[in-house]
Amino acid sequence: MTAPQPGTPSATAILQRWQDSGAIWRVLSRRSDRVTIGLYECTGGQEVDRFTSDDPALLQFLGERLSNED
Repeated sequence: MTAPQPGTPSATAILQRWQDSGAIWRVLSRRSDRVTIGLYECTGGQEVDRFTSDDPALLQFLGERLSNED
């Protein structure tokens, strides 16, 4: 996910909406310029989806957190 298409929510908006609904996201891998995020059920059990992004706004939003449970 390099740049969202017009009308597509940003990676940060996706994570914010995911956590606001009570679900869990986790950082699966991180490099200085890219991150892979897993999206999990509210229980934290089953992975529902994942995506990789190099969006600087997302990297700033994440900071050093490993999940929205941090």
